[in-house]
Amino acid sequence: MSNDATTATTTTSTVRLTVGQALVRFLTNQYSERDGVEQRFIPGAFGIFGHGNVAGIGQALLQNEVDPAEGEDRLKYYLARNEQGMVHAAVSYARTRNRLQAFACTASIGPGSLNMITGAALATVDRIPVLILPSDIFATRVPDPVLQQLEDPRSLDISVNDAFKPVSRFWDRINRPEQLIPSVLAAMRVLTDPAETGAVTICLPQDVQAEAFDWPLELFRKRVWHVARPAPEAAAIARAAALIRSAKRPLVIAGGGVVYAEASAALAAFADATGIPVADTQAGKGAISFEHPASVGGIGSTGNDAANALAADADVVIGVGTRYSDFTTASHTVFRNPDVTFVNLNVLAFDAAKHSAEMVVTDARAGLEALTAALDGYRVEAAYAAEMVTRVAAWATVTDECYHRNNAPLPAQTEVFGALNDLMGDDDILINAAGSMPGDLQALWRARSPKQYHLEYGFSCMGYEIPAAMGAKLASPASEVVAIVGDGTYQMLPQEIATIVSENLKVILVLLQNHGFASIGGLSESRGSQRFGTKYRMRDDASDRLDGANVPIDLAGNARSFGADVLEVGSIDEFRVAYAAAAASTRTTLIYIETDLDGPNPPASAWWDVAVAQTSRLASTQQAHLEYLEQKAEQRHYL
Repeated sequence: MSNDATTATTTTSTVRLTVGQALVRFLTNQYSERDGVEQRFIPGAFGIFGHGNVAGIGQALLQNEVDPAEGEDRLKYYLARNEQGMVHAAVSYARTRNRLQAFACTASIGPGSLNMITGAALATVDRIPVLILPSDIFATRVPDPVLQQLEDPRSLDISVNDAFKPVSRFWDRINRPEQLIPSVLAAMRVLTDPAETGAVTICLPQDVQAEAFDWPLELFRKRVWHVARPAPEAAAIARAAALIRSAKRPLVIAGGGVVYAEASAALAAFADATGIPVADTQAGKGAISFEHPASVGGIGSTGNDAANALAADADVVIGVGTRYSDFTTASHTVFRNPDVTFVNLNVLAFDAAKHSAEMVVTDARAGLEALTAALDGYRVEAAYAAEMVTRVAAWATVTDECYHRNNAPLPAQTEVFGALNDLMGDDDILINAAGSMPGDLQALWRARSPKQYHLEYGFSCMGYEIPAAMGAKLASPASEVVAIVGDGTYQMLPQEIATIVSENLKVILVLLQNHGFASIGGLSESRGSQRFGTKYRMRDDASDRLDGANVPIDLAGNARSFGADVLEVGSIDEFRVAYAAAAASTRTTLIYIETDLDGPNPPASAWWDVAVAQTSRLASTQQAHLEYLEQKAEQRHYL
């Protein structure tokens, strides 16, 4: 990443603006460029106003909208309903744009700003750029304590915004106007850096937002931030190629970095040349089409039999753009070959070094191209290639069975996924984040493009899906955006349906109602906790426990109240008809269908480490702990 200085001018002229006005003007003139494509980096801002920002950034956004200054482009404002939700929408937008564009998010002081912290953590965990502008207490400290201020007797310079520090890749507080100048330049460096990106937080005291200052006009010139493709070191490529050439059973793990680097063609070319099978993570699904002969599908705890069987015997694992979460490694149990070694291509050295790997610090596309050239003449043995084909075909049969279970009286959620997999186009976008659905989707979904599969599984944040649908639609207006939402996730963050409707956006929401937490219910049962606290039930007067009838909540009616069209269906055939109607509509539509809380789900082929109570009076927990110890014995460090 570099800043283009070719448009610089030499001048001592200044312009008098408030800090809020200067920030807006600066943001409208920031651009990103990669591979010769230049675009506005921050085209818009989500915001919810309160006493902390209504007269600061709020006034600046108003002025930008109704009376922009010469040389100041539009920073389009979107009125969100929930502060956490608007950060999720911003993350989804940036992810859909492959991190080459991002949104700003502003909120009032205290609870308004602190509500953004979950979204900030999600962005940083997932390595997605978002600019967070939390309002802060008065820098002058005259009206102290101000409404909604957290008082800390240890220091008068602490506010709730300090909580953003561990979940931000860059954090600053602007206590004087001139501090904004170095801060915004540092912020842009981080936002546009493919290795260091994540949440960038600039805290703005409410009095400073409204304070005027004479700004150098040079601050507001057009700046182009060049998003780099770091080339790999030749010696590192040579070492990696030598290790791969020694392999009999190599396996590629494609992560989100392949998608963000737009390296799908390079990955396909690598697989074509070498015959090495390619498994994918949640963020990397679609990096190679499921139709490619080397594609073996999802790996790890929520992966499939084909990929996990190949991983078990792999002697060299080639990680490309993956951070190796515990789901990818099945809590360090999926790679079972005692002599397994790793080659990691990653733009971030921190990730490239994982599992004592042969490190190649590089952009995914540049690294794959260099590695393909270095492996000229190498190809996996015919027996290994034949095994891959056999295993993939066997899993395809399982997928077909899951997609067409005809599980009366209630359909399984896998049948809904099968219908969507048939009905959605290559450039449409499927969104999900939490519960049992990501596991089923990674194991089963047949992704045909890197754009189609949008699973937020780094933070796996319930409530992500609906605001993310809005962000993805803003980023890709021509795509049909479909968010699959469980009843648990829906109840946490449905409010952005109102924002989607008010913006005349069209998305399709698929609400699966199963009256509980399917994923945690299954996990609870498998770990001896008997699905305790995982069903939405009325409290029974006799038992004084939550084991009565289903809670009579009308989620379909709730969606209607936010302005969405709602289609209620009772079967997969009806669902297909409803989807066609929703796709043909110009309005946001929610399709409501009840599904079986108990599945069935795809057969598991890998483990996930969730600790079980070491002592208990419950027989179910005692048995689960014995099983846990057996599985845990397979864990290892990769050294």
